[in-house]
Parts: sequence; C-alpha cells; structure tokens
Amino acid sequence: MASLAAPVPAPAAWLALQSLLTREPRTWLITGVAGFIGSHLLESLLGLDQWVVGLDNFSTGFRANLDQVLDAVGPERAARFTLVEGDLRDPDACVRAMRHPDTGGVRHVLHQAALGSVPRSLGDPLATHASNVTGFVDMLVAARDAGAESMVYASSSSVYGDHPALPKLEDAVGAPLSPYAVSKAADELYAAVFARCYGMRLSGLRYFNVFGRRQDPHGAYAAVIPLWTAALLGGQTVWINGDGETSRDFCHVSNAVQANLLAAVRDARWGDHRVYNIAVGERTTLMQLFAHLRAALSDHGVPGSVLPSLRDFRAGDVRHSLADIGRARTELGYAPTHRLLDGIREAMPWYVQSLMGRATR
Repeated sequence: MASLAAPVPAPAAWLALQSLLTREPRTWLITGVAGFIGSHLLESLLGLDQWVVGLDNFSTGFRANLDQVLDAVGPERAARFTLVEGDLRDPDACVRAMRHPDTGGVRHVLHQAALGSVPRSLGDPLATHASNVTGFVDMLVAARDAGAESMVYASSSSVYGDHPALPKLEDAVGAPLSPYAVSKAADELYAAVFARCYGMRLSGLRYFNVFGRRQDPHGAYAAVIPLWTAALLGGQTVWINGDGETSRDFCHVSNAVQANLLAAVRDARWGDHRVYNIAVGERTTLMQLFAHLRAALSDHGVPGSVLPSLRDFRAGDVRHSLADIGRARTELGYAPTHRLLDGIREAMPWYVQSLMGRATR
C-alpha cells in the first residue's frame, strides 16, 4: 500500500542524462505542451537549456500553464521555446511543429496530446478516436517524414482492461473496458507497425494515475487527486465511486518527466518499439488516498474532520491497478524519485494557493 518513505535520490541514469543534455542541447517537440504533463516536460527541458517546440490547440490545456513555466525559467530560457497553435487532426499543423525557427528540425518528439478520461470517451467516443487515434497517426507520419530520431508517446494503464493479474506486466493485457482504453491500445498497435515498416524508434509509456502541480481540478473529467483536493478546500462533498477499496498506483509527474526523457534517448536500433509501465509500483486504496489528502491539507490549516461519501462504481473503471516497473528500470534506468506522499507534499502548496486564491477573487 502507500509508502511513507522519503524521496529517494535521483537515479544515476537520470542524473547522467541531465548532464549530457546540458552539455549538448537538442531540439524537442512536445505535443499537448499546455497540458498538465506537457507543461512539466517543457519546464524540465527549458531548465536544461534545450530548444523546444510546443503544439497545442488549447482544448484541454491552458495558456496559464505556459505562462507559469516561462515565468519560472526566465526570459533567456523562455526564448528557446516556440509555440505552434494547432490541432493534431490537422496534418499540416503536425508538419509545422516538426521545425524550430532557430535550430531547424526536431530531434525528439514527446507526444502527450490526447483527450483523456474514461467517462469522456464513453460520452463521446468519436471525439476520443479522432484526437487519440487519427491525431496520433498524423503525428507519426509527420515525425517519420521529418526524420526525427525518436518519438515517445503517452499510452495508459487502461490498456490492461479486465486482465486480473497484479502487478501489471507489459506483455499481459486484457479486453479494454472503454473507448479511451481502445484508443490507447490502437496507438500501441500503430506505433509497432510504424516502427517495423518505416524503421522508426518509438517508445510508449503506460502512465499509471499521474498527478502533481497544474493538474486541472475543475470540470467533469478532473482526476481524483485535484478533484478531491478542490472539494476539501471548498468544503464540498468528496464522492468515492464504489466501496473505497478500489486501488491505484499513483505516480507523481516528476517520475513521468524522467521516463519521457530517458525513453527519448534510449539506446535502440531503428525499427524498435517498446512499451513501459511508468508508475511507482505501490498500491493505494481510494479510502487511504482520502486520508492522505485530508492530512496534508490539515498541515495547511484546512480542517480535517470531513468524511467521504460513497456512491455506485463508475462504468469503465478497473477495480485494482498496480504496475511492475522492472522493464523501465532495466532498459531505461528509470527509478521513481517521488512516491505518493512525497508527491502530495510537493503538489499541495500549489493547490492551496491556486484554489484558495480562486475562491477569494
């Protein structure tokens, strides 16, 4: 279950990569750059003095995320970033995003853009398919035609579907339980075929419940940690779908950033495609998560006596999720630096400031 351990030291492979990139800057493309994970990738890459192109249509991302990043890195590093406002479903936009005005062609693609959320996909499967599958193929073609060295793309733990085994191993998947899961499974199939047919170097990251600063707490499809944090801060009801014993492997966004960059530069032959679980390898129930969030907020002066309310299980959700991260450790040198409680402590000041500031305006 959830770990109480302190953050572990940064792994050797991650430290070595940061040193390499600082000495030898490269040009990167981040799709979905104004989103939650995309903006963290931008912040890390600019902090390492890289050149970055960002592609976003702002359907789910926020300009405020970009503003926060550019303010944080300073004007000199911010000048290394160029934004292409466009949609993945427009092949011309994908082509435009493959070049930086100062450095030329993009060397590494980090593809994060997608329409997330299982419930959203159940309500509008056509939109999910268009963005997550058609848009993904558009980006594959653009990267292929531009001769990009590598492309890393966001897959999802949802591809494991109804396979009952724990922990989840990359080579054992079940039947998908939602259109969103189908879209991510289709992306993996397309990536494998493009690697085989066109000699591309591709890596898929199966994210497990990524969370952290700048994750949107509002809207119908908000993830559980920002959603519950906002409810607790606002004195609203916290709803738990099911009996509270559903469990997840929560992964702080810093771990996802590390995995993306390690996968982008991994030693792989042309025509190689691999998928990796990106998580911590620890399972936390929803009831435990609620207790952790309530305790973290109490440290910020928020009363901690409220109890959650239970309601029916949600369609399309899996009961338990836990990752085996052995492949990512062995092949990428990946090692998570933040466990659940570490990540909550890191993210909570941002949520308190952001949400309490919103409440007082």
